[in-house]
Amino acid sequence: MKIVHFQSDADPAIRFGIHEDAGVRDATALLPESDPSRVDLGLSRRFDLDDVVLDRVRADRERLPLVPHDRVTLHSPVPRPGKVICIGLNYADHAAESGMEPPASPLVFSKFPNNVVGPDVPVPMPLGESDTDYEAELAVVIGRRAWRIDESSAMEHVLGYACANDLSARAFQFADGQWQRGKSCEGFCPLGPFIATTDEIPDPHVLRIQLRLDGETVQDSNTNQLIFRVPALIAHLSSFVALEPGDVILTGTPPGVGFAKTPPIRLKAGDRMEVEIEGLGVLRNAMRE
Repeated sequence: MKIVHFQSDADPAIRFGIHEDAGVRDATALLPESDPSRVDLGLSRRFDLDDVVLDRVRADRERLPLVPHDRVTLHSPVPRPGKVICIGLNYADHAAESGMEPPASPLVFSKFPNNVVGPDVPVPMPLGESDTDYEAELAVVIGRRAWRIDESSAMEHVLGYACANDLSARAFQFADGQWQRGKSCEGFCPLGPFIATTDEIPDPHVLRIQLRLDGETVQDSNTNQLIFRVPALIAHLSSFVALEPGDVILTGTPPGVGFAKTPPIRLKAGDRMEVEIEGLGVLRNAMRE
């Protein structure tokens, strides 16, 4: 399934749905204690891999109302994650590009939950000289609570995968000596357009990942370059913090980031970014003043 949150032209409430070629199936009524006005609350219920709920969605799918794409506005498929945990320097080819040795253990940082925005949402430029940069990333969405688990069972806790853009204000990042401000400006975590559940993506480590800037491909790699793969990341993170349903893990970016290019690329208002990952659609956002 391809899970979305959306609004329709006929209803301003944010609703829960299943993305299809012909439109979006409105599955809000199948959620426990369903209340369309509160869809973006109680995410642990929405993203818990409850087999009864998922089986009900699958069984009733053809009977669910279908809203055509031209009447739908997609939001982030996880409207407000509990946590957004990011991994730095996690592609072998990106480490080589940066002239750095691959890390011995995952480099962990975070973004704020309200940094998350959906497809087509304009991202405001930070004030001042920020040297803002793009980063295409594979996002992992947690479906079951994970606490002190090992790699062998890690994938049982994954709901699915999505495209993400780990936007970064390099001037802030490098000036501060740590990454929080540079990674957490308003709108700096576009996510979407949907979550593809694990049955749609049997192996997240063989996916082509690209970013196009104003139509030009600037990042083009494959998740087979991940240094720490998804099970290792989940096992490592859950060793010190419980991962909850709806938490999002950004797994790192491939080579081609702006600050590493000659001359460097610095995003400006009006620049259009497209993150495309095999099987996960295209995430489009533009920068604005």
